[in-house]
Amino acid sequence: MTKFNRRIFVLGSVAAAGTLALGGGGQARAALAYPFKLGVASGDPLPDGVVLWTRLAPTPLDPDRPGGMPTNQNFTVDWEVATDERFTNVVQRGSEVAVPGAAHSVHAEVHGLRPDYEYFYRFKTEGHLSPVGRTRTAPALDVLGRDLLLAFTSCAAFEDGFYNVYQRMAEDRPGLILHLGDYIYEGGPGADALPGRKHSGTREIVNLAEYRLRYAQYKADADLQAAHAVAPWLVVPDDHEVENNYAAWKRDNNKPELTEQQWKDRRAHAYQAYYENMPLRGGAKPNGGNIQLYRRIRWGRLATFHLLDTRQYRDDQACGDGWKYCPEAGDPARSLPGTAQENWLLDGLGQRNGTWDILGQQVFFARRVDGNDASGMDGWDGYPASRDRIQKGWVQRGVRNPVVLTGDVHRAWANELKVDFTNPASPVVGTELVTSSVASGGDRDISDIPIPDAAYNPHLKFYSRRRGYVRANLSQTRMDVDFRTVSTVTSKTHTVSTQRSFVIEEGRPGLRNP
Repeated sequence: MTKFNRRIFVLGSVAAAGTLALGGGGQARAALAYPFKLGVASGDPLPDGVVLWTRLAPTPLDPDRPGGMPTNQNFTVDWEVATDERFTNVVQRGSEVAVPGAAHSVHAEVHGLRPDYEYFYRFKTEGHLSPVGRTRTAPALDVLGRDLLLAFTSCAAFEDGFYNVYQRMAEDRPGLILHLGDYIYEGGPGADALPGRKHSGTREIVNLAEYRLRYAQYKADADLQAAHAVAPWLVVPDDHEVENNYAAWKRDNNKPELTEQQWKDRRAHAYQAYYENMPLRGGAKPNGGNIQLYRRIRWGRLATFHLLDTRQYRDDQACGDGWKYCPEAGDPARSLPGTAQENWLLDGLGQRNGTWDILGQQVFFARRVDGNDASGMDGWDGYPASRDRIQKGWVQRGVRNPVVLTGDVHRAWANELKVDFTNPASPVVGTELVTSSVASGGDRDISDIPIPDAAYNPHLKFYSRRRGYVRANLSQTRMDVDFRTVSTVTSKTHTVSTQRSFVIEEGRPGLRNP
């Protein structure tokens, strides 16, 4: 672990070995083993508060009981927020009840904090003290605030590699982290999994107990816990949190074989487990098979984050999905985010509340075709009219600095966005930054090659097949972007480096050298 990581975990373990507790126990009951083995997290910051998360799990991989917790007992969990990591100046306290029906997860929505301020938090229950987390509030809505260092990544297939990317993100100590989907993978244990990284269970997960167990396996990883503990997160899922390449209520294929009702139940179970394990506000609590995930986070006058859900409302992929030439994809009635979310996004962009309008979303946004005019049906190329409405919409609304953040493809890209991608002379109207993966793809096929199909796509400016993340520093005048890569994910012994850097200047969409 890093020095910072050891410090937060030592603070938690020392207190856990003692008897310190703020209430929590109530009437006498059987002793609870140390329950904070999945760590702590915070998310969705506001100017006056943040969501604090934990989940009680003394034996995270218990296949019969979620986290090894009693299935018929509630537990009071106390929380504290302080201005220092030793909690000599506690500024807020409260309690939440962790219930079996929510896998004993806790979502504490804290208010009354100072804007644009660093805080530390922890939880207590049954005489046990959690690790310490660091978080930060957003600036006041009418204030520019300090520069913001953010990091974002996606695609963390547990079996493919160690979480070296999360470790390095934590060491950067960003003010905000975005996770753009595929936090977990739904597949069963694979024959080629790294030693000690094989998925739990015996099959692809389909029910609530299996999804809960899969999250517990991922969240027990120390590097993932360190990344959660270092900064607040903004999270949106992609497909693997439910099932590969699903579209609204349609499956890519019937594997594993499920009835229509079993598929609906699976989606509901997946969303339930996602909410239980993420630092989301109560408004995101699922309602059956639906969950409200698209939302806007204001970061003072510096930035507005528009977080999109590109799975739950989309039209089905055209021409049976895949990479192909498909005229029917151009049907103007087709939408990737759905009509309601398109309108919501354009309304928010039209408010121009921040210097930077940042779209946090999942699938490849820029146009990319090959010499046969084939393109990917699962990304925005499969919904070009939808993309066109959004891009022309932000141009019509005078949005000066739209930046699209993307995950999904296990590759890093830097792209310039044009209203007319077929015309090289068309002006650049936005920028897309695509993160590589945390682990998905492993160390396979990571040699450096030229930008694929560059001759047909001159707006694509950078490409890398290495595992990594993107780090960006936002100021009033520029965004400094670093594509960070790790040397390997099949060993914990690794190095990290900046493979490429760009600058996006305020009022000048597109990519420039530093």
